[in-house]
Amino acid sequence: MGGYLGSYLYQVDEKGRVTLPAAFRRGSDVPAFVLIQAQPDALTLYPEQAWEEVQARLRKLARTAPRARHHMLALTANAVEVVPDKQGRILIPDRLREGAGIGEEAQFIGAIDKIEIWDPERFSRAVGDPGDDFGDRLAGIFA
Repeated sequence: MGGYLGSYLYQVDEKGRVTLPAAFRRGSDVPAFVLIQAQPDALTLYPEQAWEEVQARLRKLARTAPRARHHMLALTANAVEVVPDKQGRILIPDRLREGAGIGEEAQFIGAIDKIEIWDPERFSRAVGDPGDDFGDRLAGIFA
């Protein structure tokens, strides 16, 4: 089965390393990921194929909305390529951890084609109230 599913809680060590869940590494031939803070509350870990799709959308945006260039530069300036080490750990730079409010624990959330990394408390608050029309939309997806 393809895609990233599930939720996993891991400790962040004193060097800013955290283990990528085994379920997200199993059967994967992805040697590297792009880690970026595209949303204010979380980090996103893109495998190569998903990142290529994001880059294509960013290039299109740059052509169609040149004024967005500075916003794109701000995003990509803080993006990093991360490669899991032999123990499956990735390094999350201080600036990215601080930006997403990630402290001693990181919650990995499978988001189908990518992985989101959250502070556990922020994640609980964010999913606590999904909005009024969410149930209606889900019914159409899982019908």
